[in-house]
Parts: sequence; structure tokens; C-alpha cells
Amino acid sequence: MTLIKSPRASGRGIKRKNGSTNGYGAAEKKAYAIREEALGTSKHVRIVGIGAGASGINLIRTLRKNLVNYEHVVYDKNAGVGGTWFENRYPGCRCDVPSHNYQFAWRPNHEWSNFFATAEEIGGYLERICRDEDMMGVIKLRHRVNGAWWDERRGLWDLSVQNLETGEEFRDHANFLINAAGILNNWKWPDIPDIKSFQGDLIHTASWPKGFDYANKTVAVIGNGASGIQLVPTIQPDVKKLYHFVRTPTWIIPPRRVTMMLMGGPASKVISEVEFDEKENFSAAQIERFKSDPVFYHKFITAIERDIGGVFDLWLNGSQAQTNVHPRVVKFMTDSLGGNERLCKELIPDYPLGCRRVTPGPGYLEALRAPNTTVVTEGIARVVPEGIQLESGEIIKVDAIICATGFDNSFAPPFPVVGRHGNVQDLMKAGTPSGYMSLALAGVPNYFTFFGPNAPIGHGSVFTLSEHVARYVTRAILKCQTEGIKSLAPTSAAVADYAAHVAALMPRTAWSAPCKSWFKKDGREDGPVTALHPGSRFHFFQMLERFRGEDWEYAYDGYDDDDDGNGNGKNPTGNRFYYLGNGFATKELDPEANPTWYLDGEDADRL
Repeated sequence: MTLIKSPRASGRGIKRKNGSTNGYGAAEKKAYAIREEALGTSKHVRIVGIGAGASGINLIRTLRKNLVNYEHVVYDKNAGVGGTWFENRYPGCRCDVPSHNYQFAWRPNHEWSNFFATAEEIGGYLERICRDEDMMGVIKLRHRVNGAWWDERRGLWDLSVQNLETGEEFRDHANFLINAAGILNNWKWPDIPDIKSFQGDLIHTASWPKGFDYANKTVAVIGNGASGIQLVPTIQPDVKKLYHFVRTPTWIIPPRRVTMMLMGGPASKVISEVEFDEKENFSAAQIERFKSDPVFYHKFITAIERDIGGVFDLWLNGSQAQTNVHPRVVKFMTDSLGGNERLCKELIPDYPLGCRRVTPGPGYLEALRAPNTTVVTEGIARVVPEGIQLESGEIIKVDAIICATGFDNSFAPPFPVVGRHGNVQDLMKAGTPSGYMSLALAGVPNYFTFFGPNAPIGHGSVFTLSEHVARYVTRAILKCQTEGIKSLAPTSAAVADYAAHVAALMPRTAWSAPCKSWFKKDGREDGPVTALHPGSRFHFFQMLERFRGEDWEYAYDGYDDDDDGNGNGKNPTGNRFYYLGNGFATKELDPEANPTWYLDGEDADRL
């Protein structure tokens, strides 16, 4: 497929045939004219979102609540909404964040069936929101963005979009492009020679085939990340033989509910008041109490949130918390493995707790002791038609190979995004991925990402994270709408300073310890940490409370906003204060606004 590239201005101070420049400088001063509109008037903008998972869905609502005079479309390659919870439906798939905190604050679900919701239940929750909030008119399913190119003069993104049902490719444009596809979206096969030569069932957990029957088969599961840890105990009782391939051991912690009670944290007391069965399903009476007792429900979710968010000290090297917890986890794993000397040696890590993602795995370690399970830690040489050949030359014959091997975490988008300095795909792969507070990139104007480099993806519920990011992004768009800004991007200096802070803080944490982890660039043992925020969950939230305007560079609506570039735009001089308008304010002219807001109670004290 050939994509048509749009013309793109190359930089600042571009000379026009009328002798003036693009607003960063001027060879010829034009007369300034007042904008005949009130301060606060919003210009029209078109916003294109990519991805209808949790972040994309929440953004629809945030824009609706805060903006006027805009249009919004969301493209998603899938046949349904939900993102990762639409795609990941392997047996045993569920979230490892407590269900009542893995939801939007504005849409509480009191009827979660289990302390940890299944993929189907989370997917249903997101589907109901889209239906109840009338969002499907904004979302275009089975549409994939194939490329995006920034046009400097027009201040627009030119997009190539493909309808995956018809194959038709068409052009679109946007003032703002928001990538909400997420970090766990672009799954990949493991880098094993000849993997496609296998003649049995070759499956990735992120693309589980409907109807696949693993019962009474000899199955290999490659990978012991979160997906593998959930899959193994789910299928082990039904398969004939299970070979579990483990390259790097990982920390398996006791069930979250148990640890919350044992550690005596904020949630310990309220957890003891909740009725569960042995599988952590809520009783009918408990669900009814969640619905009928708002005081208890609020106490429950806030205590869980404080517990989840208050663990940053556990990841600090040499901290008291890490010193106390480490031997307890070792004991738990040893007991769960039945004291089996070989399994304990192969599966209990020798790196610090937290270097890789710490995962609760009910039944996982026990499944590894089952008579029909063999744990394989020897390296894989290649895949052969009948199974897997080890480095020793031994061939393990299997009926199915299931790859629980994760995603492309390079932060390179799966399509070209061409900004002022070239293709983001190339820039992300060339060095250590870096961005501005995980949500914007230097030299890529009017482009925002959910969970870019050094986002807090391992810091609890992404639902709450996405709400904070959405508010920040929406404030930035509102600023552009009401202050005459055509484009904005974080400065290279700001991004470099932020990256320097990240690099200086990460060595304090277990995340930087020597181990292979997707937290690090290319998963390298000695790679820089690129997938985690340099601080706590609460630290990230507080960081995003204020928009630091000094970290951004702006191009203002100006003389070249017309179609021909002849200087006939509404703001001939590109004056940054053009937005101040004719002396009136929208708050005094809008009959539904309150022109004396500054006299009202809390508003009078708000910063």
C-alpha cells in the first residue's frame, strides 16, 4: 500500500512571498487589528483519537464535559470497543488490580462479581458505558490509522485511514491527534527461529482463537509474565501434558487480599469486613451492601486506592519495606512450590523484588508441581514442525504452542507519525524513548499520547490514570481554542530535562536492578527504565495538576491560516494577545454563565 505524504513546513521563520514569516519572526510588520469576539470564545477544532479502549472512551466524556465548538472522531482497528479487554480473552484472563478500583470514578459499578474482574466483565463494563453515554456515534470501528503527517503552515495533521471492512483508504485531518492505543496493544511473537514452521496450533494469548480446545492435548506455554501466570493454572487441569518454558524467574506474591490484611495497610481493616468465598467472589449480600451503603462503599474504594498507591517505598533499594517484604515472598513461593529444591532454585528470583512486574498468581506455583506439568528453563534453539528444539538438541513434541510473550513496548507507533523532526517510529527506536510527562513529544505538535515513555503503567488502575491524562490534554486543547494558539509542543529542552530527572532517579529503585524486564528498553537486563513513572502513583497525579506553560513552544493563529498562504488570515501579525478580543468576556455575555464567580464560596479561594 502506498501512502501519500502531505507537504510539511520545515521550521521556523519560513519566508512567504509577501515578505513576512510564519509568526516566529517578521520581515515585514503588518497592521494589528482587534479580534471582534469576546475573551474566552472557542475556535472550532477537529480532534482525532486512536483507540477505543478505556483511555479513548474516557476522553470522549472529558471533551464533552469541558469543550465546545469541536468535532471528535475515534478510529479503532477492532470490531468492538474495549481495547486490551476486547483483544485479550485467553482462559483465566483477568485484571490484577481490585475491580472496584479498576473503573472510572465517574462510573462506579457496585456489582463486580469478584475482587479481580475477568476480561469479559471489564469488556462488558466498557461496552455499557459506550452504549449508555451514546458514544458509538463518535467511534469508527474496524478503521485503522495508517499514517499521520504534520503540516506546519496549516497547523493540521493529515491522516491516512483504512476501512478494514472494505479495504478503502481515505484521507482525514485533525487539529489535534490523540493516540490512546496504549502500551499493551501491539502484540508480538517471540524472537525464536523458525517459529512459523510449527505444524500444530500456534497461538498468542493476545489473539486467542475462539473455540480453541486445549483439553487432552500436549501444550507448551512460553512466557511467565502476567498472561502466562494466569493461563497456566487455568488450563493445567485439562491438558494431557503441559510444558512451561521460563526464561527468567519472576516474583509471585500472595493473593492481594491476603497481603493487604497481613501488611496492616490502609485496606486491612475494611477488607476484613467484606464477604468473599474461597475464589474471592463477592457474596450476594456484599454486592447489595456496596449498592445500598454509600458510606461503606466509599470507605472501601478509598482504602484500596491508598493501599495500591502507597507502595512506592517498596520499590526503593534498601528501604525498610523492601527489607521486610522480601523474605516473606521467598517463604510464600517456597511453600507454594512444596519446598521442591529444583523448582525453588529455578523459579525464585535472585534479583530485587520489583525489578520485573510483581504478579499475584493464585494457583500458578501449585500448577507447576502438578504431575502433568514440566517446567523448562533450558534455552530454546528453534521451533520445528513437530514442536520445540532445545539448545541441547532435545525436541519436545507438542500439539500446541501458546506464546504468552507480551507486546512491542518500544513506544514506536505502529504507523508513521511524521512531525517536525521526522518519523516518531525512527526517533523512538534510535535512542532511549523520552517524552514530556509521558503524554507529549518534542517536535511533534498537537500530538498527545496516553501512556507514552515513562508513564505509570505499573502503578495501579489505568482507568484512574487515563482520567488524569485526559484532563491535562483537554486543558491544553482548551488553551489553544481560547488563546489563539495554532499549535503547541513541549520544547526539546524541557523533554531533555525531564529525561535527565528520570535517569537520575531510576537507579534508586529496584526497577533498574539487573534483570530482563519489559519495564526496560528492549527488555535488556541493563537497559534504561522506559515504561514506569519516576515516582509514586500520587506523585504522577500531582505532577499533572498544573499545566507548565513555560515548558511548551507555541505557534499562534496568524496571517498564514488562510488557504493560499498570502497573509490574509484574521491575525495578520500573529500577535499572541489577539485572543483578548474586543474587551468583553464570555463569562459576562453567556446567559448561563456566572459573571461574579469570584464571589462564590469555594471559587473565591480556589487557586
